[in-house]
Amino acid sequence: MSARDLGFALLVILIWGLNFVVIKLGLDELPPMLLGAMRFALAAIPAVFFVRRPQIPLRWLVAYGMTISFGQFAFLFSAMANGMPAGLASLVLQSQAFFTLLLAARLLSEKVRAHNLAGLLTAAAGLLLIGLRSGSSMTAIGLVLTLCAALMWACGNIITKRVGQIDLTSLVVWGSLIPPLPFLAMSLWLEGPQQIGQALSQISSTAIFALFYLAFGATLIGYGLWSRLLSRYPAGQIAPFSMLVPVIGLSSANILLGETLDEMQLLGALLILLGLTINVFGGTLRRRRSQLRES
Repeated sequence: MSARDLGFALLVILIWGLNFVVIKLGLDELPPMLLGAMRFALAAIPAVFFVRRPQIPLRWLVAYGMTISFGQFAFLFSAMANGMPAGLASLVLQSQAFFTLLLAARLLSEKVRAHNLAGLLTAAAGLLLIGLRSGSSMTAIGLVLTLCAALMWACGNIITKRVGQIDLTSLVVWGSLIPPLPFLAMSLWLEGPQQIGQALSQISSTAIFALFYLAFGATLIGYGLWSRLLSRYPAGQIAPFSMLVPVIGLSSANILLGETLDEMQLLGALLILLGLTINVFGGTLRRRRSQLRES
């Protein structure tokens, strides 16, 4: 990987890692469903006028937008508005890797290897430890909603696998056209016109910054650069960088928001990171060990 592309990869991880702190800032002033509607409206318009529509059936585009965009962030924003710390959210959301693994095995007949199962069980133990500590710095409903967000992300991953090779930036931009109306409908139902009007009339520069960061930074720039990297290098070389997202998320939440983990939560976090590591690198290590034995 060239130094320039390595810099791009690290920039994306930094943008996505800080994303959770920025979400928290946005939720301090905007209700979650309204934040989602405004975020994806900004991400879609005017970008759709400059990015060609992905050549996939409309039903798959709608399915992608309703899962990885609307479903994931409706649950995530609600989780963080209901007591899920930003740092832990960045970590627990990575359980999408294991939901993707299980859904791919069930729906796409992909094999679950021994190292996948070991990573899944290790991460599950970490989630259990974190869940046992709900009630102080984290709520049980926040944890459950974050896991639901991870499941929606995984469903979006399965849809992406189903449609095959496609420009990820195009899919993200046009997929962002789908969520604003469902988000707005949910906002009118759950938050009400009065809360919406009050939030918009009192919106501050901090909330506006959060919206532009989420729409242009985390969505368009992040996925645009990530798509560029995936088009130039093998997925196995790029995907492991995403494991740094919760590291940035936990660190930035500690520095900028003063969030801390108690001993059991820290142990749970380490187990989840270990599970992700086993899942990503376990197959490679096993193949290298087999090659050494044969030689």
